[in-house]
Amino acid sequence: MIIDNCTQSDFHEILTDISDFWGSDRTLSVHHPMFIYEFGDTAFVIKDNGRVIAYLFGFLSQTQKTGYVHLIGVRQNFQNKGLGKLLYEHFKKYVKNKGYTKLKAITTATNQLSISFHRKIGMKLLGSKNENGIEVVKDYAAPGQDRVVFEKDI
Repeated sequence: MIIDNCTQSDFHEILTDISDFWGSDRTLSVHHPMFIYEFGDTAFVIKDNGRVIAYLFGFLSQTQKTGYVHLIGVRQNFQNKGLGKLLYEHFKKYVKNKGYTKLKAITTATNQLSISFHRKIGMKLLGSKNENGIEVVKDYAAPGQDRVVFEKDI
């Protein structure tokens, strides 16, 4: 599979087909165009017959030697085929070549699919166990807004 940088037309295709990647449009508001205009070097897509089937939007932290994965999406018909892992590996190589030493991602404690995926690719969860036994960083997003924070040394 070839991994390319995300273009404006790729981005528009992702937005148009957002439910095919996420099962709904719940993440539409966090698909900001800055990921292709300002962070385009770390916005990647995999295509099949000219159609985006998987993508990763990330960026390099300005405060730590950490590459942050903001969004990773795979069309429902292409899930569980290793595309997410492939994109993470590509991002990891990019980040490492820039001299960065960690990967990081964040989700909510209710996003079991994301938690399972990140555990499977070897990321550790930071924080303390909540009432459901999931490690969270308390008040990460705001008071009362805990988040699951994943991290991995590279």
